[in-house]
Amino acid sequence: MADGHSHPAHLAHHFDSVEQQRESSSLGMWLFLAQEVMFFGGLFVAYAVYRFKYHEAFAVASSHLSIAWGALNTVVLIFSSLTMALAVRAAQLGDKKKIIHYLLATIFLACVFLGVKGIEYTGKYHDQLVPGPTFHYEPDFDKYTVPVTAETAHPNFTGHVHLFYSFYFVMTGMHALHMVIGIGIMIWLIVKAQRGRFSREYYAPVEMTGLYWHFVDIVWIFLFPLLYLVWRH
Repeated sequence: MADGHSHPAHLAHHFDSVEQQRESSSLGMWLFLAQEVMFFGGLFVAYAVYRFKYHEAFAVASSHLSIAWGALNTVVLIFSSLTMALAVRAAQLGDKKKIIHYLLATIFLACVFLGVKGIEYTGKYHDQLVPGPTFHYEPDFDKYTVPVTAETAHPNFTGHVHLFYSFYFVMTGMHALHMVIGIGIMIWLIVKAQRGRFSREYYAPVEMTGLYWHFVDIVWIFLFPLLYLVWRH
């Protein structure tokens, strides 16, 4: 156990060394991400089951999603992963200014993503495609070249479209919530960086936030094709 004279300021009292503290932080983050994988994985599985069951309704519903907006947000998040990785590298080098600059860039890109998602949500609200009592959908078979099948002619076809948008808003909404939480954490990191709390010896909070942010980005990489591209009319 290090004595009081050699105990670093950033080392918690219940750890014997900085390396032990860092490994514990890393383990804790990976365990957290594991349960997040199970959470989103459950949503993905449920979506896949209903997508297979109500194939035509989900295909028609996904046709109302803008591939252009979804692709733009994909590019934005990929660049945010890059800026986050650069922030972690800057923290490893003890470069306070670059930590702040790259974190601000990541926050900016995250806000762009949320802004685009807000535009999409607004469009769905005006089209009355938000699940709830105001939901209204009339299938346009000519526009989406939907063949008349037993499913599309079924009285519950609109209800199946409603189910698609329930998944859409829950899955993208939970993803957006994770992004908002990430933005809050990055703001906290910027405050810590301004106070000179990070160095070559201590940068674990930035590194753990980087892992979290990359996970958020990966979730979107799965959401984009599942919701916007797969089996689309």
